[in-house]
Amino acid sequence: MKVIFSRFAKLELEDAVHFYEHEFNGLGRRFKKEVQKAATRITRFPKAWSVEHGDIRKCLLHTRQRLLPESEHTISHKHGNRQL
Repeated sequence: MKVIFSRFAKLELEDAVHFYEHEFNGLGRRFKKEVQKAATRITRFPKAWSVEHGDIRKCLLHTRQRLLPESEHTISHKHGNRQL
């Protein structure tokens, strides 16, 4: 099996990469890498994903927080737990 991105999917991916890169340096590259890893998982296990509609399946990516470097995630986590 081969994963093929349509022209519109490629444009949307590049748009998302630019958006995430603007949010946090390196985040766009990490996001694109996660998409590539998902495409590899889909190729290896095409029936492993939940059916969305007909023969279309949905493979979720890791959350944005998991794409952040550990130090940034830890700082955000600690800040969220502080009592004011």
